[in-house]
Amino acid sequence: MIAQVSSPRNRLAASGHPLKLGFDNYSIRALGWKAPRLLDFAAKLKLDTILLSDLEVYESHSQPYLKELKAKADDLGLEVQVGMLSICPGSNLFSNRFGTAEEQLKLTIRIARTLGSSVARCVLGHFDDRSSKGGIEARMAETVKVLKKVRSRALDSGVKIGVENHAGDMQAWELVTLIEAAGGDFVGATMDSGNATWGLEDALHHLEILGPYALTTGIRDSVLWQTGDGAMLQWTAMGEGSVDWERYFQRFAELCPHTPAQLEIISGRPIPIPYLRDDFWEAYPKARPREFARFLKLTKAGSPRRAFRVSKRRDAKLAEQKWQQAELERSIRYCKDALGLGLKA
Repeated sequence: MIAQVSSPRNRLAASGHPLKLGFDNYSIRALGWKAPRLLDFAAKLKLDTILLSDLEVYESHSQPYLKELKAKADDLGLEVQVGMLSICPGSNLFSNRFGTAEEQLKLTIRIARTLGSSVARCVLGHFDDRSSKGGIEARMAETVKVLKKVRSRALDSGVKIGVENHAGDMQAWELVTLIEAAGGDFVGATMDSGNATWGLEDALHHLEILGPYALTTGIRDSVLWQTGDGAMLQWTAMGEGSVDWERYFQRFAELCPHTPAQLEIISGRPIPIPYLRDDFWEAYPKARPREFARFLKLTKAGSPRRAFRVSKRRDAKLAEQKWQQAELERSIRYCKDALGLGLKA
C-alpha cells in the first residue's frame, strides 16, 4: 500500500484545531467599502470571520443599524470581530473624533456586544511614541489607565479588549507587561505578525510570547534586507516573504486554537529600520540582545523587493484598489490551499 501524504488542511484538521480564517478591512482600505459590503465580500471568499477594525467602517453606530448588521452576518455565516485605533491620549495617533479614549473604548465595546464579537481590538500608537516624552513606558501607563476605567463595562458585556502591537509601538514582552498591568481578566492581545518585524522581532518568537494572550490577529508576511544604515522592511502577500508559515500555524494551533487568523495585508510599503545609527537605540533603552539577534538573522537572509508606487495618473486610485484586492485574494488562496486554514472549503 502506498502511503498518502496529508495536505496542510488535513494535518491541521487531524490535530483537532482547524483554524478560522478571515481578514481585517484595512487590507482593502482604498476601496472605501462600508461594513455591509465587506460582509458580502468575505462571504463570497468563503471566509469564516472578518475584523472590522475601525469606527468609520459603519454607516451608523445606532443599535438598529448594528442589529441589522448582526443579522446579515448571521445569515452569511460570518463571525464579526470589531475594533478601533488608539486609546492612548498621549499618542500622536490618538484622535478625539468619537470622543475621549474612554468614550471611544466604551463605544467599541457596545458595538462588539451588539455584533456578537467577543473582542474589541485597539492600539496604543506608533513607533514614534517610543521617542515621545517619557518614552513608551509613559504611553503604556496612559493606556493602562484608560483600560482600567472600562473594566466593569467590558466584563459586564462579555467582551475582552485586544491591544495590538501596532506600527512598531511595543515589542511582545512590553505588550504582555501592559496586559498584566491592566488585568488579564479583561485584556488580551491582538497579535500582529507584520508589526512584530517592525518591532525588531522574529514572528515565530513573537508568537511564542503573545500566543497565549491572543484574542485576534493581524497576519501578513514580511521580508527584510540589509541597507547601509541597517535594514529595510517590506510586507508582502502571504507566502512571498520570509516567515515559515506552516511552522507558524502548527504552533499557533497549539497556543491559541480558537483565535482566528485575520489577514491584514499591507504589501509593497518599504519601512526603514536604521539600527546602525546610534540615535535609533534611544527608542529601545531596554532592548533584548537575544531577540535582536533573531531579527538580525532575518535581515541577512532577505533580498530587496520592489515597492508599490501609486502614480499621479488619473486612474491611480483604481490601480491602488486593484492592487490591494489582488494582494488580499492571493493571500487567502495561499492560506487555504498551501496552509489549510479556514473552516469552509
